[in-house]
Amino acid sequence: MARYDNILIVKGQNDPKRRYINVKYPNIPLGPQDIYVYTSLGDRYDVMALNYYKDSSLWWIINRANPNQGAGSLFPTIGSQIRIPSSNRVASLISAYEVLNLQN
Repeated sequence: MARYDNILIVKGQNDPKRRYINVKYPNIPLGPQDIYVYTSLGDRYDVMALNYYKDSSLWWIINRANPNQGAGSLFPTIGSQIRIPSSNRVASLISAYEVLNLQN
């Protein structure tokens, strides 16, 4: 599943267990061009990211912009107002993500 593609897995030399490295996300402050929408049944962050950013893997941007919705979930609470950061901020948010996770 694409949602997990960027999660690093490490194994120790003497430890056969696979360990996952936690992904770090940047803070997403309010922006003057952010969009606010009310959610309805069936809304998911990956589908919203596809609609607003043309890339479903950017679901984390919308999720992290709404910390009251529960981190890591793909489903916002039905009927809640959520913030969708403006698409002109996506490149800088991806850059901040890459710096935090050393993937540049």
